[in-house]
Amino acid sequence: MARHRPRRGSLAYSPRSRAARPLPRIRSWATTAKAPSIEGFAGFKVGMTHAFMVDYRKRSTTAGQEVSVPVTVVEVPPLRVAGARIYGREPYGQRVVSEVWGPDPIEELARRLPAHPASPPERLDAFGHAHGDEVRLMVYTQPHLITGIGSKTPALFEVRVAGEKFDDRRAFALAHLGKEVPAEQLAKEGEFVDVVGVTKGFGFQGHIQRWGVKLQPRKNSKHRRMIGTLGPHNPSFVTYRIPQAGQQGYHRRTQFNMRVLRVVKDARADPLTPSGGFPHYGEVRTAAILLHGSLPGPAKRLLRFRTPLRSQRVAVEKVDLRYLSTRSKQGA
Repeated sequence: MARHRPRRGSLAYSPRSRAARPLPRIRSWATTAKAPSIEGFAGFKVGMTHAFMVDYRKRSTTAGQEVSVPVTVVEVPPLRVAGARIYGREPYGQRVVSEVWGPDPIEELARRLPAHPASPPERLDAFGHAHGDEVRLMVYTQPHLITGIGSKTPALFEVRVAGEKFDDRRAFALAHLGKEVPAEQLAKEGEFVDVVGVTKGFGFQGHIQRWGVKLQPRKNSKHRRMIGTLGPHNPSFVTYRIPQAGQQGYHRRTQFNMRVLRVVKDARADPLTPSGGFPHYGEVRTAAILLHGSLPGPAKRLLRFRTPLRSQRVAVEKVDLRYLSTRSKQGA
């Protein structure tokens, strides 16, 4: 009888292709909430630490006990709204029905796109009477508020506005033109968010590193760090199941239902930075959120958040976070 064994390397994320851009797009949004609100946000990954908290998982063997958990810190300076759009669905996809731009964008936004003058009153009035299927805000980050990243160029992207009534969503978008949107409008302590990001890249890697297959025997005549066969003669092509060399890392990944342990509005008043600063990042100075677990990407990577798409889990009323480690991460 032939020996049976599990295949090496998961095919769940194949093809393991390189992401097109470091800022991922969000193509699917959660079901619309009743009150008008934003459904997405973005922040810069700072690093990881650990915390002691009361285990909130009811089915856990340590439920109700104090446990040590890994925590990821994400700095979330407020987003500024540059404009708003109304989309209508057509047989060939979505089309922009109406678009308006807010007043007084920051100077750094000129690094991203040509200057857009503020929409005149008649354009705003036309937007207030337009109809469609979706309302989205065009928001951009403000990297000049933080010191952890070297770039001064903002990232511009769209965030959908949730709401039961279309008129309320449209009014919400008009009311936020040119204003800042804080992170606490999306997530509160104990709730879940989905995190979309691009993982750390490792470039072109071989069979062994990329898929974890076994090395060839010592007396192999050609190479040891390669697979033994590309498949049978028939079918006469190499299937996608064969582990081969290629891109490893820098993939777009989505992590569902990441719990928010704490939302810090001002990191200077409520310090989070360990002594010596976070490695490869530095000091956290603006708003930040703490998430239970690890997130994709290295430090300084921009991550996007959205309201949870799989919202079967129940939010915790209050997270009993008793201690957050601020010891040095430099090995001292």
